[in-house]
Amino acid sequence: MKNKFTSKRTKILSLLACVMIFSGFSSFGNIRLPAIIGNNMLLQQKMDVKLWGWADPNEKISITTSWNQKSYQVVGDRDAKWQITVPGSGAGGPYTIVFKGKNLITLTNILIGEVWVCSGQSNMEMCGNWGLKDIKEELPQAYNKNIRFFCIPKKSARYPQDDVEGSWEVCDSSALKTFSAVGYFFGKKLNEKLGTPIGLIGASWGGSAAEVWTPDSLVNADTALKSAASRIQPSGMVPYHPGYAYNAMIAPITNYSIAGAIWYQGENNTETANTYSKLFITLIDAWRKAWQKDFPFYYVQIAPFSYKKVNSGALLREAQLQSMSHPNTGMVATTDLVTDVNNVHPENKHDVGWRLANWALAETYGHKIHAYKSPVYTHVSFEKNKALITIANASAGMVIKGEKVNDIEIAGKDSIFYAAMATLKDNKIIAWSDSVKHPVALRYAFHDTSIGNVFNKDGLPLIPFRTDNWPIVTP
Repeated sequence: MKNKFTSKRTKILSLLACVMIFSGFSSFGNIRLPAIIGNNMLLQQKMDVKLWGWADPNEKISITTSWNQKSYQVVGDRDAKWQITVPGSGAGGPYTIVFKGKNLITLTNILIGEVWVCSGQSNMEMCGNWGLKDIKEELPQAYNKNIRFFCIPKKSARYPQDDVEGSWEVCDSSALKTFSAVGYFFGKKLNEKLGTPIGLIGASWGGSAAEVWTPDSLVNADTALKSAASRIQPSGMVPYHPGYAYNAMIAPITNYSIAGAIWYQGENNTETANTYSKLFITLIDAWRKAWQKDFPFYYVQIAPFSYKKVNSGALLREAQLQSMSHPNTGMVATTDLVTDVNNVHPENKHDVGWRLANWALAETYGHKIHAYKSPVYTHVSFEKNKALITIANASAGMVIKGEKVNDIEIAGKDSIFYAAMATLKDNKIIAWSDSVKHPVALRYAFHDTSIGNVFNKDGLPLIPFRTDNWPIVTP
């Protein structure tokens, strides 16, 4: 019986070996690619292309790229990994890439164009499945073979990971329902104006604080940032440890070349607004260092909302405005896109995406965009009982939408603010109050729920501001 059993077992093993040989590969030694490198992907134009993955140590891999009909060789290292940089191309496609080692992988329908990362919390995450009207209207004509989506599922990790889940999809009514609405409208406008394919990588998590998108080593190395991070309230649905979203959703794709990033986040940092600007700049610099590129970073100022801690939203918006002093950044104001200050999710994502796209078109791609910067306070002077505020990005003048300027206040040395009257003249606001004889400070729309009504003549809202630096209590 023992001999018969041994003989039968030997025959089975031999049969399995034959099957593996004739199938062209074994269960070991297969070339494996990260999820971000796959069919339908969109590569960054005019840049070398990094390709990487896993294989047996010393396994020889041949890679052929159809845009130049050239082949390249790389060998698996001692850690069973491989990486190679090959010449890229200008915009175009579709192309193929063939990987040949112990197995054969052929990637098809690849385009080359502009690639952007779309990240943040729920206002970036919001998609057609949230019932957004502007996406519902897009669905019948959503198909566009020159827009590609890669949506990274929510995942956290204590240490940086080397891969994510997901796959590249061609933009159509099905894919659009689950992709960021802000990201889509941003990409759609770029595609229309640049005439090149656009790739969008979505990595968002509703309710997340900026700390979880920042490497933990940087947060913990700074006393102020570490203290602020310790005050993040744990939630059963959102990571709260610094770096956890970065490790699982950003770090794995930093080999993939991009043009830049767009960001919509801040609502979950309102209780630590005093450190947000420092944190946000740390995040931007960390991402740029990881990609080894000082790419543009355009972001959205949070909208008016009734927060539990009074003034916390106003202070967070101020921190976001201060962050715009960091090189190669730009901020979109949204105070005019709100219809309900009790809803932290404004439904108008179309205009947010388009305003972000205008920043990119003007600053990144050199297009002559008539107006893309919101008017912003630059200087104040006081003459007798009046404050004269100089506004930038309003060279053609400003307008009031309504009978008078809303939410403008003026104060004297006693730091007590009174409602002010105001007039507009060219690019200046002139404000006063009969209750303040000698003003020293002025604030405009500087409350959590303030919806300002001053615009430049190009239709962009004046960014909320204050001229003082007095402590503000958030009871």
